[in-house]
Amino acid sequence: MARLSVNVDHVATLRQARGIDEPDPVWASILAEKAGADGIIVHLREDRRHIQDRDLEVLRQVVKGDLNMEMAATDEMIGIAGRVGPDLCTLVPEKRQELTTEGGLDVAGNLESMRAAVAALRQAGIRVSLFIDPTSEQIKAAHQVEAQIVELHTGSYCNAPDEESRLKLLGALEDSARLASRLGLKVAAGHGLNLRNVHPLLAMPEIEEYSIGHSIIARAVFVGLEQAVGEMLALVRTAASNRPSEPVQRRL
Repeated sequence: MARLSVNVDHVATLRQARGIDEPDPVWASILAEKAGADGIIVHLREDRRHIQDRDLEVLRQVVKGDLNMEMAATDEMIGIAGRVGPDLCTLVPEKRQELTTEGGLDVAGNLESMRAAVAALRQAGIRVSLFIDPTSEQIKAAHQVEAQIVELHTGSYCNAPDEESRLKLLGALEDSARLASRLGLKVAAGHGLNLRNVHPLLAMPEIEEYSIGHSIIARAVFVGLEQAVGEMLALVRTAASNRPSEPVQRRL
């Protein structure tokens, strides 16, 4: 059964805008799990622009499903992960000036440092996922550095300017998911996904998990967090249970 993990970073973004203690991403995580979410995602950034160390520590105590800590592959973050003990760490690229993560991690261009970061986290008993662009080069590199999971960056697909580009990017996602699965990697997908654009990805049997944050939190402004999570979860579970066997590209 396909899984849904909810990123609550934007709840913390709203809190930090006023520098007070609400809304609390911990409470948001509790509501998301109550609605059926399989996991909670938080990105502890170097500049602490939204999620704070306290959030991560409290979440480790209250999250019942998988706690996924997104992080840069730095000594500081590896140390924090080792101390807090999330179930999973997703290594992502990080730049101070970006609004959100832009593009996937260049694993192929940084094999030795990635191998060291993956090894350190795995030694601490933490599963490791790499957030990468959907290319064969990056998939093979993720396998080479012994990551256990790849999260395919879906941002380019979600932001495609036209149908031709969208279909080409969708094909790249499908090919990458198949290659990763053949290499023994578990496959997740995330970035920019919402109720409108996630449908074609749900037809890909190799994708086992969807990481979605912004669209769920945005929807929650109007319908409440439990309903927003429930709507996405129902879509993921229903579509995944009815996946056809034919390739996505041939049906579009």
